[in-house]
Amino acid sequence: MEQKKNFMVLGSADPNIIGPRMGRLRFEGKDEIETPNFLALTSRGAVPHMTPDVIASNTNIRGIHMALEDSISLADLTYGPLPGSKRISKMADRTEEWLSDLLKSRCQAIFAPVLPLDFDSQSEYINRLADDLADEIAGLAFYDSNLLPDMPATTSLSRLPRLSLDEPASPHHIIRQVSLGMDIFTIPFLGFATDAGIALTFRFPRPLPGDTDIPIDNGTAVVPLGVDMWMPTHATSLLPLSQSCSCYTCTSHHRAYIQHLLSAKEMLGWVLLQIHNHHILSSFFCSIRSSLKDGTFYSDAEDFAKIYESELPEKSGKGPRVRGYQYRSEGPGEEKKNEAAWGNLGPDDLVEGGLVPDENAEELEEKGFAERLS
Repeated sequence: MEQKKNFMVLGSADPNIIGPRMGRLRFEGKDEIETPNFLALTSRGAVPHMTPDVIASNTNIRGIHMALEDSISLADLTYGPLPGSKRISKMADRTEEWLSDLLKSRCQAIFAPVLPLDFDSQSEYINRLADDLADEIAGLAFYDSNLLPDMPATTSLSRLPRLSLDEPASPHHIIRQVSLGMDIFTIPFLGFATDAGIALTFRFPRPLPGDTDIPIDNGTAVVPLGVDMWMPTHATSLLPLSQSCSCYTCTSHHRAYIQHLLSAKEMLGWVLLQIHNHHILSSFFCSIRSSLKDGTFYSDAEDFAKIYESELPEKSGKGPRVRGYQYRSEGPGEEKKNEAAWGNLGPDDLVEGGLVPDENAEELEEKGFAERLS
């Protein structure tokens, strides 16, 4: 069944040449998404730290990404060690077979995966997409953005939206992928920053007045990409997370309050950070689209690279407890991700040996509060 065209390239130097571009993505019954843009990542179907009403009233999120194989075709991927030569020779064939089967049984929009292999290892699969399946698939999902320059410059594939599953580690990586022509992004570092207690503060292409007190030297990257809210200097600060930010968090609360919430392990602290960080990223992509429209993207990207640090601040405090579905299992023997919530009291708080004294032990055992040790 032929898919309805759901993507339109609005601005590009040449649609058949890999490079930055603007577009509009639409699905039936959903709001349009202007690209480049990002999808909020979910954990078991929910955006971490935010409820649907908070998302609707306090963010500009245009769409969410759920790791379901009914929207992105199955891909034969390996995690951990690199695949062997025999596995590599079969990965593209298996992926094409799964995609063909999915297209026969489904009628919704399907994004075909582009494997994280060199182009020659999957050239037959890519050519099949371009020649036979371009009208049936709704987009391409890239597990390695470096493959974009190797894609054939054909109208059939260049007109499809490109979804990045490459997990950029910083806004610098996002800018690079935009320069290669990526349209839609999934950005794990946003959630990592929130969990680490880091408030993102970067702007594109440069800080707005009040964003930083650091003098900007055009020859050196000096401005941090975020603020570590665990630093003790924020304990008495009545400043917002970012003075130029108009999000709910920055217009309603100050740094001292947010640090207090984090220190007290109150989940509201991470909720407020998540609202702010999504707002910063929405503004970042909005500015990128404006830069593309004005034809200043490349010069603006150079300014951003000169002004901002290359990596996010390191985590210095403890985040919320990690859940099992938030990380990939490494197999038997792996260390626990969280410290024990409860433990024995120290020797200063108990009698010698750290055990309940014999006095009243029988009564405690009868009530189920303790068990006699033999």
